[in-house]
Amino acid sequence: MLPALALAAVPQPKGFRDWMAGCDNLKSCTALSVPSDGTDTIAYLRLERPAGPEGAAKLVLRLRGEWQKPPLTVELKLDGAAFPAGGKSMPVAADADLATVTFQPAEMTAFIDAARKATKLSVAVPGATAEVSLSGAVAALLWIDEQQGRLSTPTALIRKGSVGTAPAAPAMPVITARPASGALSEKDAKALAAALRRQIKQRDPDQCEDGEMTTKQDMAWRLDARRSLVSLTCSLGAYNASNAFWIVENGAVASARPVEFPWTDDSEKNTLVNGAFEPKTGRIEYFAKGRGIGDCGALGGYAWTGTGFALTGFSMMGECRGIGSDDWITLFRSEVRTAK
Repeated sequence: MLPALALAAVPQPKGFRDWMAGCDNLKSCTALSVPSDGTDTIAYLRLERPAGPEGAAKLVLRLRGEWQKPPLTVELKLDGAAFPAGGKSMPVAADADLATVTFQPAEMTAFIDAARKATKLSVAVPGATAEVSLSGAVAALLWIDEQQGRLSTPTALIRKGSVGTAPAAPAMPVITARPASGALSEKDAKALAAALRRQIKQRDPDQCEDGEMTTKQDMAWRLDARRSLVSLTCSLGAYNASNAFWIVENGAVASARPVEFPWTDDSEKNTLVNGAFEPKTGRIEYFAKGRGIGDCGALGGYAWTGTGFALTGFSMMGECRGIGSDDWITLFRSEVRTAK
């Protein structure tokens, strides 16, 4: 499950038995099968579809295993029956321990039709086998059709009709990121962070851990002529560090205000897990890991706009089942431009 992110105010993927699905702010939607726990070879299906009349779905099968040699082909069966019909092997694109099978449009259509009745997809590669549950797949795809306004239209995945068209996708939000305008020397940055840490400790001794390893990672940057951004490391674990961000004006730590990051916990809106600020772009990226290998959790980013930090992207995975972060369900995306 997710680390303690308290994402109550954040849209989350919807569960459908052994599948999950979610859509972002552009109504681009993703459906994922959830791999079985504790298997040697991890296998899952991922369908992604943009919104709009021309939005074409893409279906891939991912396999992750300890390959002696990356597989070149894969053999599939649906409830014991060869797929595609005739039992031809499907080509594999391999990258290290991750193998990908991309379904062609006709293969995807045939698979979705077959998935209405089939219960599992069996996968065989040299030296390994795996299974993908199809329980919940149809419900997940039907939900995507509903979110994208495709129900009973010709472009629906599940409940097709003969008339109508899907509505256009919402406009992509454009965010202008403002790089930090000047540099603080390392000495000045550390001094400002230390002064803020002392101030915070006076207010609430339990708000931020005060140890040698945490304070060592404190940082500060000059945002503009009067404002600085300060990051205090408030807790440090095996693979997650909790970073609290503050805005300090004219060096006055007594009046420092916590940054308010959208889509964070109401009580800790200025805290990100493994959050890192890049002054040259004015952007913060974070990756909150549910466990050390980083196959679950949440990741996203923010951009300094000159008045505050705006959300630039967010994706998450609540099940720790070997799904790489590139395949997590995206719930927010934007176009980020850098101010000149």
